[in-house]
Amino acid sequence: MRRHDPNGISRRHFLKNVAGTLSGLAAAALVPGLPFAGAPAAASDIVAPLITVEQQPLLRVLRWGGFLTSDEEIWLANTRRWEKLTGGRVITDIVPFQDVRPNAAMEATLGTGHDIVVGWFDDPHLYPDKLLDLTDLAEYLGSRYGGWYPICETYGRDAQNKQWIALPVGCSGQCINYRLSWVREAGFASMPTDINGFLRCCKALKAKGHPTGFALGHAVADANAWCHWWLWSFGGKAVEADGRTIAINTPETLLALENARELFATMIAGVDTWLDPHNNREFLAGNISVTNNGSSIAYAAQGKYPDIDADLAVINFPIGPLGSPAELSALSQAFIFKHSLMPNAARHYLRFLFEEEQYGSWISGSWGYISQSLKKFYDAPGWGQNPKITPYRECIKRMRSNGFAGPLGTASAAAMSEFVIVDMINDVCTGNKSPRAAALRAEKRLSRLYV
Repeated sequence: MRRHDPNGISRRHFLKNVAGTLSGLAAAALVPGLPFAGAPAAASDIVAPLITVEQQPLLRVLRWGGFLTSDEEIWLANTRRWEKLTGGRVITDIVPFQDVRPNAAMEATLGTGHDIVVGWFDDPHLYPDKLLDLTDLAEYLGSRYGGWYPICETYGRDAQNKQWIALPVGCSGQCINYRLSWVREAGFASMPTDINGFLRCCKALKAKGHPTGFALGHAVADANAWCHWWLWSFGGKAVEADGRTIAINTPETLLALENARELFATMIAGVDTWLDPHNNREFLAGNISVTNNGSSIAYAAQGKYPDIDADLAVINFPIGPLGSPAELSALSQAFIFKHSLMPNAARHYLRFLFEEEQYGSWISGSWGYISQSLKKFYDAPGWGQNPKITPYRECIKRMRSNGFAGPLGTASAAAMSEFVIVDMINDVCTGNKSPRAAALRAEKRLSRLYV
């Protein structure tokens, strides 16, 4: 765990900040966030919710750590700006992707711990009764910044009462990364944008000695992303829209599994145990020709691997027999526990981070690692800095929720955390089970969760 804690704030200095910057607690309540340049005239008329920040606010934030230093640096710089504005203090605990969910779940159960969690997917739907209602913040931000993408509404709102229990901060978008010269060596001008052509290209790459590599271990972002995309693109799904009828054992799923086995034959050895860092490492080492990933590969290649940078190409996930995009990227959400002793400060902090001066700089400076959750930031300047990252801004528009086709809730969250879809594809690819047996096992696991 990495911790950011602005130590050394004396009481005298703290009170000076509060008095000089805010002119008292009441003023802090009325500050709607720092002013920012370029706000549209209509947006400037939208009034932010009034929040009375507690005296001497101290917040603890649990947040995932990514693969880009700029992401964390800008986030922490924005946090320091909030501290300067309010005279408060924020302790940010930064942990690996996979550690956020269990830590947050334990704190939800115990009723103590961090005030704010920046987690993944449908984490807040595991314990919606433990979370603050953020509807006023969500409606304000949506009105001010062009609206939320539909997938953000799905993830941010409680499926039962429709209240916002989380604010989607964006998604760690997933795209196909590949070596252009090797694809051309395999007889293709570029990577095909349909799954049939994609599979043919991967087979040709393997024949040329350039295997592919897709994580099949319990990789929170990478394995979930490509496995759900693969299943959905063939028309498969875990559950029907009623959230009760298990729909995994279908001809569409069996077709997806049979084709997944063909894709697996093009992969490098060992992918069945890969976690999130593995495909980055193997691609940058020149050991694989194709993988799915966020923009961290492009970011690292630009700085340290000039030969790979010159040969790297990025596209959105190819379209399967379904005929339309059906993708899963790692949506990240911020939520506040009811056990927080500083609920108003926590709300003010999140609102501040979403205002344009902070959020726009984070989106633009994160080099495509985070795709915008508010539509205004589709045109953030950062998206034009390199053609290798531009495809990532489309990811949030092409997403489905991991509970598709049912609603989000404890069952969908449990199915994700238990890697039901990933394990099903792993079983078939590694030869542990036939497609039919793997689908039956997944059906039993889902039936236990969707009760």
